[in-house]
Amino acid sequence: MPEGHTWQSEDAPIRLVEQECSKTDPDPKALACYGVLIRQAAQAGTAVGDDQMLVRFVDGRPVSGVTIDFLHWCSERLATAGKTALVLIWDNASWHISKAVRGWISDHNRHVKRGQPGVRIVVCLLPSKSPWLNAIEPKWVHGKRAVVEPDRLLTTQELADRVCTYYGCTHEPHLVQPQKAA
Repeated sequence: MPEGHTWQSEDAPIRLVEQECSKTDPDPKALACYGVLIRQAAQAGTAVGDDQMLVRFVDGRPVSGVTIDFLHWCSERLATAGKTALVLIWDNASWHISKAVRGWISDHNRHVKRGQPGVRIVVCLLPSKSPWLNAIEPKWVHGKRAVVEPDRLLTTQELADRVCTYYGCTHEPHLVQPQKAA
């Protein structure tokens, strides 16, 4: 389990109070984040290897087009790292199970099978209301607790920087929600 800590002195108990945003604040009220947990295989005679998290933030909402961009990015990163497959353990969020995402994964796997660069993507859908079956969920919980500021709201930049620092990953450019064509 990740080591839990917060951005507060250790002698004071953590008391979280819902903070109010100013109506004139240009910062978004929420920041969407995609993540992938890379499990490292244990070496002979050792315990489980160090897991790695990769995260990408989204300017806007997580929708099918952004999910496809994220999967493409993951495929490139994992192929570069010598991986051959990405096992997606997903809930039934609309941006995970949409026709566009399923079609893109199918096309992507077909291209990889023909020798194009990338990793094969295997989708495993979780039963409804069963997030504990996904190994990334405890990582998210610990990460949220570790980056929270109990006394004030964080800017999106501060939040993204803290998340990347906590997970030890680089702060990649944010994914952008595609504009609808007129």
